[in-house]
Amino acid sequence: MAGRPDSPASHVRSLIVIAVVAAALVAAFAYTAGWLSPGRLTPAKIVDSLAPPGGPALGFRRNHAKGICFTGEFESNGAAAQLSKARMFAAGTYPVTGRFNLATPDAKASDAMARVRGLSLRIVMPDGSEWRSAMIDAPVFPVATPQAFFELQRALAHKDDPNAMKTFAAAHPEIGAFGKWAGSAPWTASYAEERYNSLNSFVFTNADGKDETVRWSFVPAATPENVSADDLKKRGADFLGADITQRVGSAPQRWSMVVTIANPGDPTADPSKAWGDDRRSVEAGMLVVKAIEAEPDGPCRDLNFDPTILPPGMRVSDDPFPAARSAAYSVSFNRRTAEDKDYPRTAAQGAK
Repeated sequence: MAGRPDSPASHVRSLIVIAVVAAALVAAFAYTAGWLSPGRLTPAKIVDSLAPPGGPALGFRRNHAKGICFTGEFESNGAAAQLSKARMFAAGTYPVTGRFNLATPDAKASDAMARVRGLSLRIVMPDGSEWRSAMIDAPVFPVATPQAFFELQRALAHKDDPNAMKTFAAAHPEIGAFGKWAGSAPWTASYAEERYNSLNSFVFTNADGKDETVRWSFVPAATPENVSADDLKKRGADFLGADITQRVGSAPQRWSMVVTIANPGDPTADPSKAWGDDRRSVEAGMLVVKAIEAEPDGPCRDLNFDPTILPPGMRVSDDPFPAARSAAYSVSFNRRTAEDKDYPRTAAQGAK
């Protein structure tokens, strides 16, 4: 016979249920943190792997530590509304906060030494929804999975082992495409001359409920000026920041947002694989950078460009990287904000 709701036996059963639920939550949290499987990859391990030999730059982002903030607008032409019901694709103008940056954990790195340049954006819509994105100028990502990215960082850290990268490349041949780009693609003279690519795939859903898997790029209006690596070194350690500040001070700088739609069978889960140039694309509008902002205590200082912050009409795909990046960005954000006292507020440098 079942006990009365207020009987001692009923209270015991309730406590048992609560204990079981609590234990399950603790176990899930422990698994997520890696406590039950020390060898499992965790966000903290990814962030730790990015630190240079001398340790991280305290108070800065753990990667893309050097950069410069800006504000501006996204001018939507309405064309991408056929792909996504996200409010930012309805014709209109939407406020943007963003960051040009370098893929380095060294906040004092010379601009000429960082091969990969980045663009991070936050677009806020009238309904309060947001879209955040962090892109780079490479046409492909070096590796196919977050685990491979972690292993790449460990191989790069083994500078005393001349075979570390050879061993890694043999196990991850996909890095060859990125290596070819890094070794042969021309350098440009400005953040304003770069094309920035999402590389990760996302799913857009339009007002009729139709899904399309997409990637996007921001294509510069400025004509690229190709410069040799040696010539770049002569321009000073912070020439990119000085250049974009001068350009934006003279006139707004512009990029077209181009959304590329996957064909059936395209590798949507692997950012190390490019899609063909013949894919259907839609020009969604124009990013207009209107003002350069101070990096210390500016609008980017405490902004986390989490790629999983998406408005209705966008969602993550089967690509594992956005979730991994989101988790790692959170760890990085928590660490740098805890180091607020160490952040050099008078420094004219930025950081994703």
